[in-house]
Amino acid sequence: MDNLNLTRIGQIIFAIPFLVFALFHFMGADAMAGMVPLPGGAIWVYLTGLAQVLFFVSVVMRKKTRLAALLLALMLLIFILAIHLPGAMGGDQAATGNLLKDLGLIGGALMLANQFGND
Repeated sequence: MDNLNLTRIGQIIFAIPFLVFALFHFMGADAMAGMVPLPGGAIWVYLTGLAQVLFFVSVVMRKKTRLAALLLALMLLIFILAIHLPGAMGGDQAATGNLLKDLGLIGGALMLANQFGND
């Protein structure tokens, strides 16, 4: 298998969890709303779920993937700062794990954005 095929497979594998995360957002918006530090919690959960679906579609279709990956990285950074960091600073191991997970995903999103140049 050449590098091009491995890169494309890796891109799609990276995007799949975001489709699943989006489904979790749509199915459990009311339960997740309590984590949102803004008014209208459930609306934000639905919007971030939609953003994750759009990221997945962008990667699969290879349309505006650089922009989608950069916006995903920004969204994940906001999650870290607004949701995970306060809990992690309070000693919550689950929050620390989620912070580290999102930090790793930001790294992947930035690498993906770099692969797509100025598309």
